[in-house]
Amino acid sequence: MQDKKWEAFPKPTNEQLKTIITHPGNAQILVSCADAIGKALARQLTTNQIRAIFGEVRRIEGNWQPVIGDEKKSAERARQASQSLKLLKPKMAYRAKRERGKGVEDLVSVLSPAIDYVGESRDNFTHFVEFFEAILAYHKAYGGN
Repeated sequence: MQDKKWEAFPKPTNEQLKTIITHPGNAQILVSCADAIGKALARQLTTNQIRAIFGEVRRIEGNWQPVIGDEKKSAERARQASQSLKLLKPKMAYRAKRERGKGVEDLVSVLSPAIDYVGESRDNFTHFVEFFEAILAYHKAYGGN
């Protein structure tokens, strides 16, 4: 039997990520991918490491909220939030190189391409957040510290 430390990280395919972010009707793919990722990350990533990135996503989510009765302002906020999400990619890359271990790097290898599928769509961003929340939940369920 192979040592668990040397198992390949269960990175979803680009097609799976695209389905999770842009076609939310198939929750089973989201759940199975998040389960595998959370389980793998539980052994190599602390809750503080994952929450540092998740906190930034939550901040972006707060900025993406529409302004009731003002479509122009809502569109501008969506554009700015989308820009912030895109700029999260280099911040995550920096964090991945700065942190010890491979956990942050593995998480970033999933989140970074998922961000590419969000674009400026609020719905796609919501699916991205749901996916990240599921990874975080499984990470904790599998004993992530």
